Amino acid sequence: MVAARGDGATSSAAATADRRGRTMPRMAVGGSPEGRLGSAREGLMIAGAIVAFGFLASRLLGVARTAIIANEFGASPELDAYWVAFRVPDLIFQVLAGATLGSAFIPVFTRLYRREGSEAAWRLASNVLTIVFLATALLCLIALALAPWLVPLFAPGLGEDIGRGDELTSEAVKLTRIMLLSPLLLSVSGMITGILNARQKFFLSALAPNLYNLGIIFGAVALSGRFGVEGLAIGVVIGSGGHLLVQIPGLVRERMRYGFRANLRDLPTLEVARLMGPRVLGLAAAQANFVVTTTFFASKVGTSAISGLTFAWLIANLPVALFGIALSTAAFPRLAEQAADADDRSLAETVSRVLRTILFFAIPAALGLAFLREPATTVLLERGAFGAGDTAITSAALGFLCLGIVPQAAIEIHSRGFYALGDTRTPVALTVGAVIVNIVLSTILWERFGVEGLAISLSIASWLEWIFLYWLYAVRTGSAADAFRDLQAISRIAAAAAAMALFLGLVLPTFDEPGTAAAWVTVFAAAIAGLALYLGVCILLRVEEVEEARNRLLALLRPGERDG
Repeated sequence: MVAARGDGATSSAAATADRRGRTMPRMAVGGSPEGRLGSAREGLMIAGAIVAFGFLASRLLGVARTAIIANEFGASPELDAYWVAFRVPDLIFQVLAGATLGSAFIPVFTRLYRREGSEAAWRLASNVLTIVFLATALLCLIALALAPWLVPLFAPGLGEDIGRGDELTSEAVKLTRIMLLSPLLLSVSGMITGILNARQKFFLSALAPNLYNLGIIFGAVALSGRFGVEGLAIGVVIGSGGHLLVQIPGLVRERMRYGFRANLRDLPTLEVARLMGPRVLGLAAAQANFVVTTTFFASKVGTSAISGLTFAWLIANLPVALFGIALSTAAFPRLAEQAADADDRSLAETVSRVLRTILFFAIPAALGLAFLREPATTVLLERGAFGAGDTAITSAALGFLCLGIVPQAAIEIHSRGFYALGDTRTPVALTVGAVIVNIVLSTILWERFGVEGLAISLSIASWLEWIFLYWLYAVRTGSAADAFRDLQAISRIAAAAAAMALFLGLVLPTFDEPGTAAAWVTVFAAAIAGLALYLGVCILLRVEEVEEARNRLLALLRPGERDG
């Protein structure tokens, strides 16, 4: 989850860097403006490549981390206790430090650095860093004391169906207290990420999430044999320490002058706090959505429901991260530039183009993963302690979570469209509305349908959130024509994906063989054949994204014609 935390920071920093690159030709003395502008754009491309590589590496390590945890613990009651315990410290970080980093600190720091010099910027950084650390420490101390009450509040049904409620709740309390060290480390590390990104230094902050994942993997592999699930919690703390330590050399190179100060009346700090407000509410709502589904109601379903639903969520989130988050993050600097220039027409066109690109990947990914849910779960997770029963509960939830992949991926670009316009309230209000819908539906469906009902609730809430977000964005930007063009393109993409899904539905029953080896064959054969069919139908339907890719490929293969 740390990788996602850095996305907003990277986006904001890149947007600031882009605007900085455009203003420098007027300020510099020597060289042509065109040359310096080209250099700035080249620098942004390099920075974007570094961030993209770090993001991809972190996601791949995240898959490995998930598989290793499944191998060591399966979807066991003990792992249920771990996931419950993980929610409390993660909530503290996401809502407090994550909000500061993602939307508030970077633009204020960058403006101070440019207009008032490094001393004013470092003074702000020191002030915010100290306040965030102290606030995080206070919340962690409160959570430490209240853990025996917080854990039952988050997961009231933990272990009750197997008569181990008190035992597993006590274990979750112990794990919570161990992992409460991680928000302290990550709050400092998150601020350092923001500082480095604001200074256009991306390598170490892109590397940091990988150290976090490696720490958890170390806990699962090296410590769980001796300490059980507590070894996994220790790994979280080790990973958080790695996330922090790897970035400190970057601060040294930037010659940051830190001073312990916590001036709550400092005007730039108050501006950061003002910008934080809506984002704090939005992140709190998003975290509440996750906790309600995967922890509160899942604990009522029964043993292994928390772990099974969490594993399913992690798998379903892969397409959202790789397509929705990655492409939206890459597009955000351009959106910010167009919004700064009051170029609403170009802004709407960029959002439209990125949306179509996201859905070109997300729609077939969602349908393919839904049809391949059981063999995919087997391939990714079924080994060691993770048995066939765990695969059954995880794949059952995964099938319905796949229904929410498309809206969750699309929400990423439309939210950033609003952020570029300086409107954080609209996305936050819709996120809060989605939480309410999810809670109502989960209350109705959990007892009858179990984890499938919880997955359905989350997917329906996601669809409603995106539909209203899309509509309000079109109204705000006056881009109804783009919305109509989007619907035409989406219908062609959906038709091609439906053909692929029909093929998978007809063919997969013939591959219905038990065992991991058969699952590997099923996943790869079906994925390759389904992808080929999808692309073929896209070509027949003249889907724009395929046409553009083909034209670019032909241009690369025939450079003489292009140059001539």
